[in-house]
Amino acid sequence: MDTQIKPSIEKLINNIRRLISVDAKKLEYIIAAQIAGGHVILADSHGVGKTSLARALAQSISWRPQDLAITNGVKMEGFSRIQCTVDLLPQDILGFNRFIGHSGEMIFNKGPVFAHFVLCDEINLLTPKTQGSFFQVMEEQSVTIEGRLYQLSDPFFIIATMNLKGVHLFPLPVPQLDRFMIRLSLGYPSAEEEKEIINKHGRIDAWENFKSVIDSADLIRWKKMVDDVQMHQDVTSYLVNCVRYTRLHPDIETPASPRAGVRISRLAKSLALCRGLDYVSVDLIKEIFIHSMAHRIITRDPSIPPEAPLTSILNSVPVEPKPEHNFVLGKEPAKQ
Repeated sequence: MDTQIKPSIEKLINNIRRLISVDAKKLEYIIAAQIAGGHVILADSHGVGKTSLARALAQSISWRPQDLAITNGVKMEGFSRIQCTVDLLPQDILGFNRFIGHSGEMIFNKGPVFAHFVLCDEINLLTPKTQGSFFQVMEEQSVTIEGRLYQLSDPFFIIATMNLKGVHLFPLPVPQLDRFMIRLSLGYPSAEEEKEIINKHGRIDAWENFKSVIDSADLIRWKKMVDDVQMHQDVTSYLVNCVRYTRLHPDIETPASPRAGVRISRLAKSLALCRGLDYVSVDLIKEIFIHSMAHRIITRDPSIPPEAPLTSILNSVPVEPKPEHNFVLGKEPAKQ
């Protein structure tokens, strides 16, 4: 295990927190998801710093020219931003073919998804048709334009922001939410944090001296190391049982798909890597389970938040399950 990973991650977190008031652990989750090859959605009230956080993370990474890959003749950018509006169309995001009359050629105009780091700001302002343009690119890391497949190069990361209240908002469908590795809420700052925000962001030059602290080579190297983190079969069994319990819980209408277990396991490995560990523990699964699962399920009663049945599941599934256990939610497994 590279002993320099943990100090580098701490350096990255501290760099962002110099400018943005954000919980260090939530920021660590976001960075771990990026390294894991997943995507993040920040859902919160407007004005709490979702976009500034994404921008700060993007600007903390410098992209070497040799790491800006070319896919099917199309160059990937280091960073791009999609400012979502209700009139945005799929071709505004993915790209489109343009006919050049004097030469008789078709030229492909790439969309902003052709970048290694994509900020999708206020994603729920997009209409369902345009939201659908993200399905293939988020799951398969590719784009199909008029029958031609463009495979996007690693690393590929989408961080989306979503306002919880407002007009002209379109709810994201569950299959799209399921493609996000983790969903986080920043919440309102404390009084002291809010004073700090005013002192920092009340200045015209707030971003002037903000610089990158890692380069793209670090990100690429770390991503390749995620698979080296060990996850014991007992830990895998625990995660699988937690995921399967969402299909048995009486308060859950739409349970988790197998994709959820895959995403949570990879996030756990990446988070362990960020902390300088070479293994995933059950405690680590418990730590991220609700953050990684709540946006994937729908409760039967809308007044019941997803976190409630998920907490019940964590309290019910034993750490060392046995095949003969007959689990009952909220109760200890029967003594054998």
